[in-house]
Amino acid sequence: MSIHRPHPDKEHLLIESMHRYGEAARHQKGLVGVYTLKDISSGELVGIAIWDSEETYHAAGPALMKATEGDDFDSWEMEPIKGRKLKSA
Repeated sequence: MSIHRPHPDKEHLLIESMHRYGEAARHQKGLVGVYTLKDISSGELVGIAIWDSEETYHAAGPALMKATEGDDFDSWEMEPIKGRKLKSA
């Protein structure tokens, strides 16, 4: 899960980046689902990717990073990306 706080005029660029990440994820073994959500009260964008195992997530890493290579998150975001690894209970 990643939480983004984009500058309002850069939101579309960040959403496009998140969608590229999601499209790359859809072609990787082990993906269960990938989602881009927006909290309309805070303006935060939330990316969620669900994998069948931690191993498949790590194996997909190079393809996922390539999908967003060169994206200028530093200028698009108001603060650093917050990320969390969640596990099923």
